[in-house]
Amino acid sequence: MVLISGGRSRTTGPASPLLLRNHEGVPEVPGFFTAVALFIKELMLLVSYVKNNAFPQPLAEDDEEKHLKLMAQGNQHSRNLLIEHNLRLVAHIVKKFDNTGEDLEDLISIGTIGLIKAIESFSPDKGTKLATFAARCIENEILMHLRSLKKTRKDVSLHDPIGTDKEGNEITLIDILGSEHDDVVEKVQLKIEKSKIYKNLDILDEREREVVVGRFGLEAGGEERTQREIAKELGISRSYVSRIEKRALMKLYHEFYKAKR
Repeated sequence: MVLISGGRSRTTGPASPLLLRNHEGVPEVPGFFTAVALFIKELMLLVSYVKNNAFPQPLAEDDEEKHLKLMAQGNQHSRNLLIEHNLRLVAHIVKKFDNTGEDLEDLISIGTIGLIKAIESFSPDKGTKLATFAARCIENEILMHLRSLKKTRKDVSLHDPIGTDKEGNEITLIDILGSEHDDVVEKVQLKIEKSKIYKNLDILDEREREVVVGRFGLEAGGEERTQREIAKELGISRSYVSRIEKRALMKLYHEFYKAKR
C-alpha cells in the first residue's frame, strides 16, 4: 500500500479562481489547497481499508520499535507502515459509538485522524505502548467530534433558502443576485472562502501557523518556501517542520470537515 505524504506539491494546468492573486497582490493560497487535498486523499484511502476490514496485522514488537526510530528520523515509509498496521484500532474503537446514530464512515474518518495524530506525536520515552496511546487518541478524537456536533452552526450559503415566491417555490440568495450578476456571485463566494481559510488559521498554535503561512505563502505578497528554508529560519530540523505541517493540516481538515456538517 502506498500512501501520500504531506510533502510540497504544486498544481499544474489552468488555475481556478481560488488559486489566483487578487488586485492587492494577496495570494489565493495555491499550495495550501493542494496539500489539504493530498491529505484528504490519504485519509480516504485509509478509511476505505478500515471499512473493508482490509488492514494488516499488528507489527512485531521489534519491527514497531525499528520503524518508530526511522520515523523519528523523517522516514515516511515507516510512518505509513505504523499507521497501516494500527488501523484495526480505529475499527475496534468505532464500534463503541454504534449507538450514537452518527454515520459510520464519518466516525471512521475522525478516528483515523486520531490515529495519524497518535503516530505523529508518539514518544516511546513516556513508557506507554503505542497501541495504548493510539487507542486513547482515537477515542478522544471521536469524543471531541461528537461534542462539536452539539454546537449549532449558522453559516450562510448562497444556496440556502431565504424565503418563497408567490408560487411557494424556495428562493435563495443566488436567485436574488440573478444570472446577470454572476461576477458578483463569484466575488462573494471568493470572499467567503478566503475568510474561512484565514479564520481557520486561528485554530493553529503559533509554531504551526508560522510553518503553514511560510510553506504556502499566505502572508501578503508571500511566496511558498521549502521545509528546509523554514527549518533554517526557525532553527529546527526539516523533519520536525514536516511533522508540524502535517499536524496543522490535520487540524485544518478537521475544522473544514466540521464546517460541512
